[in-house]
Amino acid sequence: MNLTRRMLLAAAAAISFSISAPLGASAQELTKLTFVQEWPTPDGFWIPWIIGSKKGFYKEEGLELDIVVPPTVADTMKFLGTGRAQVAFTTVMDVIFARSEEAPVTAIGRYGTGNNWGILSAEGKPLTVAELKGKRIGIYNDAWTKAQLSMMLADANLTLNDIETVAATDDTVPLLLQNRVDAITGITNAEGTAMKTSGNQTASFLPATAHGVPNTPIFMLAGNDTWLKEHPDQAKAFLRATAKSIAYAAEHPQESVDAFKEKYGKAYDEAFITQQWTDTVPQFGKIGDDLLVNQEADWTKLLEALKKFDVVKAPQAPSTYFSNAYLGK
Repeated sequence: MNLTRRMLLAAAAAISFSISAPLGASAQELTKLTFVQEWPTPDGFWIPWIIGSKKGFYKEEGLELDIVVPPTVADTMKFLGTGRAQVAFTTVMDVIFARSEEAPVTAIGRYGTGNNWGILSAEGKPLTVAELKGKRIGIYNDAWTKAQLSMMLADANLTLNDIETVAATDDTVPLLLQNRVDAITGITNAEGTAMKTSGNQTASFLPATAHGVPNTPIFMLAGNDTWLKEHPDQAKAFLRATAKSIAYAAEHPQESVDAFKEKYGKAYDEAFITQQWTDTVPQFGKIGDDLLVNQEADWTKLLEALKKFDVVKAPQAPSTYFSNAYLGK
C-alpha cells in the first residue's frame, strides 16, 4: 500500500459514510465531526473508530463521526486543510508535505509507536542489505519510499543505482507473488498482511529501522488548525474516545472485525481485514496513557533524515507539525 502517493483531485461525489449514533441517541444531542480517511477504500486500520462508534464511545463524548472515504489519497489533506473535515486519519509524511505547502493541519495523535516499513521477500528467502545489489525491487514511486530505501542501501555502501526498481501502479505484492521482482517495499500490516492472505506465506522481512531509517510512527490523527483553535474541547473528546476505541478493539479483535464487516461488507475481504488487524495491534505497543502521545524526539529524527536525503528541503521546527495539547482531560 503506497502511503504517500500524490494523485490528481477527483470529484468527491458523495462517498461519505456516516456512522450513526447508537439507538436512543438524538442527532440534535451530538456534534457531528467529519473524519476523512487515508485511503480511497476501507481498510482494517479504521477498525477502532468503527467499533468505538458502535459501542457508543464517541456518543459518550457528545460526538458522532461522519467517516469520509476520500476520492484519492491526495484528497485527505485537501479535505482537512480546507475545513471540509475537522479531523483526519493520515500519515506523518502527508502532514509534513501539507505543512510545507502552508496547509493549516496539525498532527494531534500518533497511531502506532514506530516504523514497520522495510523490504519483504518470499518466505524462506531472506535478504541482507548487501544482497540487494543487482536485485529487482518493487517499490512505490513516492519520495519517502525512495528516501527510506536510499538510507537502507547506504548502510551497505550502496545507492539506488545498484538496484533495479520496478514501480507498482497500486500494489507491490502481486509483483512479488508473480516472481516479477526479487523483493518489494512495504509495511508488515499491509504488504506483509497481503503476503499471508493472498500468497499464503509469511514474507521474510528486512526492517528499515535496523539499517539507518528512523523508528518513528507512520500514521497520525490530524486536525484542522482553525477547528482546533475554536473547538479544543471537541478535539479532546475525539481523542479520548479514539484512545478508548483502540484499546477496546485490541482487547476484542473478533467483535471489532465483525463491526467493520457490518459497516463495509461490500468492501470487505474477511481474511485480509482479520489478519490486518491482528498485524496492527502489536504496533501500538503496551496500551497505556501514552497511546496517542507524539514524541518530539521522533519528529526531530524524522525531519533530520528528510532534510539529509533532500525529501524536505527546509523543514520547520518539529513542534510546528504536532501538538499534544488535545490529549488528556
